[in-house]
Amino acid sequence: MNIRVYYEDTDVGGVVYHSNYLNFCERARSQLFFDAGRSPILSDGHFVAKHIEADYIKSAKFGDVVEVKTALLQSRNASFTLLQEIYRDLERLFTMKIELVYINFEGNIAKIPDSDREFLATTLQ
Repeated sequence: MNIRVYYEDTDVGGVVYHSNYLNFCERARSQLFFDAGRSPILSDGHFVAKHIEADYIKSAKFGDVVEVKTALLQSRNASFTLLQEIYRDLERLFTMKIELVYINFEGNIAKIPDSDREFLATTLQ
């Protein structure tokens, strides 16, 4: 997914503020569902972040167009782990591993429904 860096994404020096890289990745994860005509909020629950490892390699700046790439690293019964990387052209700027856990609407960790697990596996190859 391509994202344009706007002034609101940057600090006073025109450099993307560190937390906005997480926002860009979140937007890309949601867009995967929207592109398939689905919602990231599933019929019986939704995903929440459990663990994040992030590396800031180089800075994106005001006006840049960056690309967020997302790949499935691991899938379990109630969670999955993604690798998300942000690039400017061919230059990697940011990388993140994120573990997302499925939570039902009662607030409990639950097994990811099979149809949603299949969607994730095919969409995040």
